Amino acid sequence: MRRAFLLPSAVLSGAVLATGPSVAAIAPPAHAAPRVVEYLGLRISVPVGWEVHRLDRDASRCVRFDRHVLYLGRPGPEPDCPPRLVGRTEALHIQPAERAGPSAEGRRASGKVVRADGLATLTIPPTVDHEARLTVPEAGAAITGVYGTDPAPLQRILRGTRLDPGRATGSGPPTPDPRRERPGNARGDLPPDPARPWTRGRGFDTCTAPSLATMRAWRPSFEVTNIYIGGAARGCAQPNLTEAWLGAVRDMGYRVTPTYVGLQAPCGSRRQRFTAKNAASQGAVAAEDAAVKAQALGIPQGAPIYYDMEAYDSRNIGCKAAVLRFVDNWVRRLTSLGYDPCLYSSVKSGIRDVGDADGISKPVAIWFAHWNGRADVYGDPFIPDHWWHPHGRIKQYRGGHKEKHGGVTLNIDSNVVDGRVL
Repeated sequence: MRRAFLLPSAVLSGAVLATGPSVAAIAPPAHAAPRVVEYLGLRISVPVGWEVHRLDRDASRCVRFDRHVLYLGRPGPEPDCPPRLVGRTEALHIQPAERAGPSAEGRRASGKVVRADGLATLTIPPTVDHEARLTVPEAGAAITGVYGTDPAPLQRILRGTRLDPGRATGSGPPTPDPRRERPGNARGDLPPDPARPWTRGRGFDTCTAPSLATMRAWRPSFEVTNIYIGGAARGCAQPNLTEAWLGAVRDMGYRVTPTYVGLQAPCGSRRQRFTAKNAASQGAVAAEDAAVKAQALGIPQGAPIYYDMEAYDSRNIGCKAAVLRFVDNWVRRLTSLGYDPCLYSSVKSGIRDVGDADGISKPVAIWFAHWNGRADVYGDPFIPDHWWHPHGRIKQYRGGHKEKHGGVTLNIDSNVVDGRVL
């Protein structure tokens, strides 16, 4: 791929953003001014050091939120995402808006409507999921912005965005994306719950929900798949994940593990963290937001929701205690909201610490990471077999790698399942 340097004062249109599929800012000089990029009649002032990618020229590009990037256009049907991305920083994704559907997920995805002349005074309040969704009707543009710990940098970028009246493309109502698959069940209703709330079989997880075509191709090889429904540390965009998509996937016979990627341990490596002081309150807040996200996807009460607590230094006594307070309140609050609280973590930190703990509420089921290549939920040297037995375990036994099934390749983690699923 060829790369092009962007002149500091240049105003770039969609036709000159790149000489290849994408453009990356390469070691800009210290005095470089922000670039101005035009898209859908919007003029976006891009901070120095940010990358700019045109998704219509790079269909396999993953919209990931762990780096400073401006993404323009709709993602391709099969973005090449790593299987696990946890953590966020400031990033923007702007694409043509779609008409919001009748479902709660459709209304949420459309975001807050902001007139172009209101961008200059826009306020981005702190949110549980560190995310803002806007629709600018004059441009027919849908904007998703995420941030690391403080919404102020994202707010500055959006306040500096302007509409070029001569190039605005949004004079008419937003139209649906003709490339996106629409399952026959337009409402996306879930089929009746199976008799068993658990299952056994092979599973996979990947960062962004694949297309329905891929899910069909992979179905003969797998019984279980994962979805990341929300959270302040969810690292990938989810252009396919809707209530209708979930209904169609379940109609194919998949069982699903809904997972919420929220704030991480105080001694973890991600920027989005709870603290020893607010661990209890943030555990409850995460549960409330996870329930809202689940309801928007049509996930019924009684279903499991796994909290993704990435590995941390379990030898840090204060950090470990904060994790236990967080999990205790996640479990109690999510239970009160009608969902079954579950936990994903490393077998050597979160899973072992919660299993060993006394005096806290325990998750209904666990999903533990131990990349030893053994596809067996029992016999693990770090946790005894009687914990979460029977039918309360999923093991992630192999980390990121590519597999091909039904002629389609994905980057996945591998799981073996004898546990709680939707």
